[in-house]
Formats: sequence, structure tokens, C-alpha cells
Amino acid sequence: MSATDRPKDGKKSPAAVKAAKGSKPAPRAAGKPPSAASKSGPPARRAPSRPRGPREDYPTVQAFVAIGANLGDAEATVKEAMAAIGALQRTQVTARSSLYRSAPVDAEGPDFINAVVAVRTGLDAEQLLIALQRLETLAGRERPFPNAPRTLDLDLLMHGNSVVESPTLTLPHPRMRERAFVLKPLAEIAPDKVPRAALARVTGQVIQKIR
Repeated sequence: MSATDRPKDGKKSPAAVKAAKGSKPAPRAAGKPPSAASKSGPPARRAPSRPRGPREDYPTVQAFVAIGANLGDAEATVKEAMAAIGALQRTQVTARSSLYRSAPVDAEGPDFINAVVAVRTGLDAEQLLIALQRLETLAGRERPFPNAPRTLDLDLLMHGNSVVESPTLTLPHPRMRERAFVLKPLAEIAPDKVPRAALARVTGQVIQKIR
């Protein structure tokens, strides 16, 4: 606006007032924070996301394993075997019986220490049997003759509802109902798996719960 257009009384003309109003910044919408660009300093950095580990989703079955030992520190060996079974791939121990002392049945040597564990496993019966035999070998198990004393004896009693007849494996275990050192600890953790008649048939076998 030229000097000749400016009002003499010092007041702005209507055109000047309108132009001044148009130059104001647009009001910010209520509730909206200012953009990151309007803040002082660099924008905040996001923490890097942590990679997630692989999920282990696999079907499992319930299985039962009898544990026995009658050489060396048999009690310690049986307890260590319980932990070792729980550390097998895709296998978790869900129940442990008490320890029992029993006289050898169809075997030689000092009294046995026995127990039974229940597991949930994603291994099939053959895979679990192989894994148990490896644990026996690691514990120093030797088989110089049938029914020899043993540092560790692991018997797969049941694997889900599997019925197996093979040169290497029979399920359910063919002699489990003849042995008090299997039935007593098994009945402790899974009474539904042990018929009363089976327990009655082994009452003459000497077995003592270790407290």
C-alpha cells in the first residue's frame, strides 16, 4: 500500500486488516500433539524388537519309564536318571514316584533301587527307547550275561495306547504286571494304570518304600 493510500488518522484500512488476518497460522486441531518435526531435538528412536525363539508345537503322548539300579550309588543314579529323562528332546517328566528298595527278581547282585516316572513326549516309542538306551550306556550299563547286575536299567512300560511287537520292543511291557518293583511305584503316580488284581498277585515280593 502506498503512502497516499494510508489513512491520515493512523488507522489501518479494511483491506490491510483483512490481509493481516489471512497471514495467521491455522489453529492446531484440539487433542492433536505437535508433529515430531516441530519438536526440538532429533526424533526418539524405537527400541529394536527382540527376535522370538522358535515355538515347539508338537503332539505328545503320555509314557511311563521304570528305573532301576543295583551297582554303585544306586539311589543317586536313579535320581540322576529321572533328571536325564526329563532333559531328553521333546520330553518332559510330569510325575516321579518315591524310591523303592527291592530284592532282585530274575537278576543277581545287591538289592535294587527302583522308581517310575511319567512323561509327556513327542518322541515315538522307538525313538524314546533308543534315547533311554543311550542314557543306560552313559551310566556305564554293561550286559556281560543275562540278568547281570546293572548300573542303570530303564524300561519303557507304556507309550500312549501303543501296542508293539518287534524284535527290539514290546508294548505294553510284557512283564510289568509280574513285578512289584514296577507296579508299586507306578500305582503311586498313576493308580488308574494298575489293576488291584495285579497288585494282589505280587504281594509276596519284598519291596520297601524309601522315606
